[in-house]
Amino acid sequence: MAGMIMDAVLMLLLVAAVGYGVKLERKLTALRAGQLAFAQAVTDLNAAAGRAEAALATLRASGQETDLLHDRIIKAREVKQQLEALIARGPAPASRRSEEEAPVAATPVPAVSAEDEDRARRMAALAERIQGLAGPSGGRRAAAPGRDNVASIVQALSAGRIANQTAKQSLNTARRNLDDDLFAA
Repeated sequence: MAGMIMDAVLMLLLVAAVGYGVKLERKLTALRAGQLAFAQAVTDLNAAAGRAEAALATLRASGQETDLLHDRIIKAREVKQQLEALIARGPAPASRRSEEEAPVAATPVPAVSAEDEDRARRMAALAERIQGLAGPSGGRRAAAPGRDNVASIVQALSAGRIANQTAKQSLNTARRNLDDDLFAA
Protein backbone atom coordinates (compact mmCIF):
# COMPACT_ATOMS: atom_id res chain seq x y z
CA MET A 1 0.00 0.00 0.00
CA ALA A 2 2.76 2.37 0.75
CA GLY A 3 4.16 1.64 -2.75
CA MET A 4 0.89 2.62 -4.32
CA ILE A 5 0.70 5.87 -2.44
CA MET A 6 4.22 6.66 -3.53
CA ASP A 7 3.34 5.81 -7.14
CA ALA A 8 0.25 8.03 -6.97
CA VAL A 9 2.26 10.92 -5.52
CA LEU A 10 4.92 10.40 -8.16
CA MET A 11 2.28 10.39 -10.93
CA LEU A 12 0.78 13.58 -9.59
CA LEU A 13 4.19 15.18 -9.56
CA LEU A 14 4.84 13.96 -13.12
CA VAL A 15 1.49 15.35 -14.31
CA ALA A 16 2.29 18.67 -12.61
CA ALA A 17 5.76 18.69 -14.22
CA VAL A 18 4.27 17.98 -17.68
CA GLY A 19 1.68 20.75 -17.18
CA TYR A 20 4.37 23.14 -16.04
CA GLY A 21 6.51 22.13 -19.08
CA VAL A 22 3.61 22.84 -21.48
CA LYS A 23 3.02 26.20 -19.81
CA LEU A 24 6.73 26.98 -20.02
CA GLU A 25 6.81 25.95 -23.70
CA ARG A 26 3.97 28.37 -24.48
CA LYS A 27 5.83 31.20 -22.72
CA LEU A 28 9.03 30.36 -24.62
CA THR A 29 7.11 30.35 -27.93
CA ALA A 30 5.67 33.78 -27.13
CA LEU A 31 9.15 34.99 -26.15
CA ARG A 32 10.59 33.76 -29.46
CA ALA A 33 7.79 35.49 -31.39
CA GLY A 34 8.49 38.69 -29.45
CA GLN A 35 12.17 38.37 -30.22
CA LEU A 36 11.42 38.02 -33.96
CA ALA A 37 9.11 41.04 -33.80
CA PHE A 38 11.82 42.99 -31.98
CA ALA A 39 14.39 42.02 -34.63
CA GLN A 40 11.96 43.16 -37.35
CA ALA A 41 11.39 46.46 -35.50
CA VAL A 42 15.15 47.01 -35.26
CA THR A 43 15.47 46.35 -39.02
CA ASP A 44 12.65 48.80 -39.77
CA LEU A 45 14.23 51.38 -37.45
CA ASN A 46 17.58 50.96 -39.21
CA ALA A 47 15.92 51.46 -42.63
CA ALA A 48 14.08 54.57 -41.33
CA ALA A 49 17.35 55.98 -39.99
CA GLY A 50 18.96 55.44 -43.42
CA ARG A 51 16.07 57.23 -45.15
CA ALA A 52 16.27 60.09 -42.63
CA GLU A 53 20.02 60.40 -43.25
CA ALA A 54 19.46 60.52 -47.03
CA ALA A 55 16.69 63.11 -46.58
CA LEU A 56 18.99 65.20 -44.38
CA ALA A 57 21.73 65.09 -47.04
CA THR A 58 19.20 66.16 -49.68
CA LEU A 59 18.00 68.96 -47.40
CA ARG A 60 21.58 70.18 -46.92
CA ALA A 61 22.15 70.16 -50.68
CA SER A 62 18.89 72.05 -51.20
CA GLY A 63 19.98 74.58 -48.58
CA GLN A 64 23.24 75.15 -50.43
CA GLU A 65 21.38 75.54 -53.72
CA THR A 66 19.01 77.97 -52.02
CA ASP A 67 21.94 80.01 -50.74
CA LEU A 68 23.45 80.04 -54.24
CA LEU A 69 20.11 81.06 -55.75
CA HIS A 70 19.70 83.78 -53.12
CA ASP A 71 23.15 85.15 -53.97
CA ARG A 72 22.25 85.12 -57.66
CA ILE A 73 19.00 86.95 -56.97
CA ILE A 74 20.83 89.61 -54.95
CA LYS A 75 23.41 90.06 -57.72
CA ALA A 76 20.66 90.18 -60.34
CA ARG A 77 18.84 92.87 -58.38
CA GLU A 78 22.06 94.89 -58.14
CA VAL A 79 22.64 94.53 -61.89
CA LYS A 80 19.02 95.49 -62.52
CA GLN A 81 19.40 98.63 -60.41
CA GLN A 82 22.63 99.53 -62.19
CA LEU A 83 21.05 99.01 -65.59
CA GLU A 84 17.98 101.03 -64.63
CA ALA A 85 20.27 103.83 -63.44
CA LEU A 86 22.15 103.69 -66.75
CA ILE A 87 18.90 103.81 -68.68
CA ALA A 88 17.67 106.72 -66.58
CA ARG A 89 20.92 108.63 -67.22
CA GLY A 90 20.78 107.86 -70.94
CA PRO A 91 19.39 110.26 -73.53
CA ALA A 92 15.68 110.62 -74.27
CA PRO A 93 13.97 108.09 -76.55
CA ALA A 94 14.33 108.55 -80.30
CA SER A 95 10.76 109.85 -80.79
CA ARG A 96 11.33 112.84 -78.49
CA ARG A 97 14.80 113.50 -79.87
CA SER A 98 13.65 113.51 -83.47
CA GLU A 99 11.06 116.17 -82.59
CA GLU A 100 13.75 118.21 -80.85
CA GLU A 101 16.34 117.74 -83.61
CA ALA A 102 14.11 118.74 -86.49
CA PRO A 103 13.85 122.43 -85.55
CA VAL A 104 17.59 122.62 -84.82
CA ALA A 105 18.57 121.23 -88.20
CA ALA A 106 16.07 123.39 -90.08
CA THR A 107 17.05 126.76 -88.53
CA PRO A 108 19.34 128.87 -90.71
CA VAL A 109 22.51 130.32 -89.22
CA PRO A 110 22.05 134.09 -88.73
CA ALA A 111 24.77 136.69 -88.97
CA VAL A 112 27.31 136.50 -86.14
CA SER A 113 26.72 138.97 -83.28
CA ALA A 114 28.13 139.18 -79.75
CA GLU A 115 25.17 137.26 -78.36
CA ASP A 116 25.56 134.64 -81.07
CA GLU A 117 29.28 134.31 -80.37
CA ASP A 118 28.54 133.76 -76.69
CA ARG A 119 25.95 131.14 -77.58
CA ALA A 120 28.42 129.50 -79.97
CA ARG A 121 31.07 129.34 -77.23
CA ARG A 122 28.57 127.75 -74.87
CA MET A 123 27.55 125.27 -77.58
CA ALA A 124 31.22 124.47 -78.22
CA ALA A 125 31.76 123.87 -74.50
CA LEU A 126 28.66 121.68 -74.41
CA ALA A 127 29.87 119.76 -77.47
CA GLU A 128 33.25 119.17 -75.84
CA ARG A 129 31.57 117.89 -72.68
CA ILE A 130 29.28 115.63 -74.68
CA GLN A 131 32.20 114.31 -76.70
CA GLY A 132 34.03 113.68 -73.44
CA LEU A 133 31.05 111.65 -72.23
CA ALA A 134 30.56 109.84 -75.53
CA GLY A 135 34.17 108.70 -75.77
CA PRO A 136 37.78 109.82 -75.60
CA SER A 137 38.16 113.13 -77.38
CA GLY A 138 41.92 112.81 -77.94
CA GLY A 139 42.41 116.53 -77.40
CA ARG A 140 40.04 117.33 -80.27
CA ARG A 141 38.35 120.73 -80.09
CA ALA A 142 35.44 122.04 -82.07
CA ALA A 143 36.82 123.86 -85.10
CA ALA A 144 34.14 126.49 -85.52
CA PRO A 145 30.97 127.34 -83.67
CA GLY A 146 27.66 126.65 -85.30
CA ARG A 147 26.79 123.72 -87.54
CA ASP A 148 29.84 121.62 -86.66
CA ASN A 149 28.90 121.76 -82.98
CA VAL A 150 25.31 120.81 -83.73
CA ALA A 151 26.53 117.88 -85.81
CA SER A 152 28.81 116.70 -82.99
CA ILE A 153 25.97 117.07 -80.47
CA VAL A 154 23.65 115.05 -82.71
CA GLN A 155 26.40 112.47 -83.17
CA ALA A 156 26.93 112.24 -79.40
CA LEU A 157 23.18 111.92 -78.84
CA SER A 158 22.94 109.12 -81.40
CA ALA A 159 25.89 107.36 -79.72
CA GLY A 160 24.05 107.77 -76.41
CA ARG A 161 20.94 106.29 -78.00
CA ILE A 162 22.93 103.23 -79.08
CA ALA A 163 24.33 102.91 -75.57
CA ASN A 164 20.80 103.27 -74.19
CA GLN A 165 19.53 100.51 -76.50
CA THR A 166 22.46 98.31 -75.52
CA ALA A 167 21.68 98.89 -71.85
CA LYS A 168 18.02 98.01 -72.43
CA GLN A 169 19.02 94.84 -74.25
CA SER A 170 21.37 93.92 -71.41
CA LEU A 171 18.60 94.54 -68.89
CA ASN A 172 16.19 92.37 -70.86
CA THR A 173 18.80 89.62 -71.12
CA ALA A 174 19.50 89.84 -67.39
CA ARG A 175 15.77 89.63 -66.66
CA ARG A 176 15.39 86.57 -68.88
CA ASN A 177 18.40 84.90 -67.25
CA LEU A 178 17.02 85.70 -63.81
CA ASP A 179 13.66 84.22 -64.74
CA ASP A 180 15.39 81.14 -66.16
CA ASP A 181 17.45 80.75 -62.97
CA LEU A 182 14.43 81.22 -60.72
CA PHE A 183 12.25 78.72 -62.55
CA ALA A 184 15.03 76.22 -63.25
CA ALA A 185 15.28 75.34 -59.56
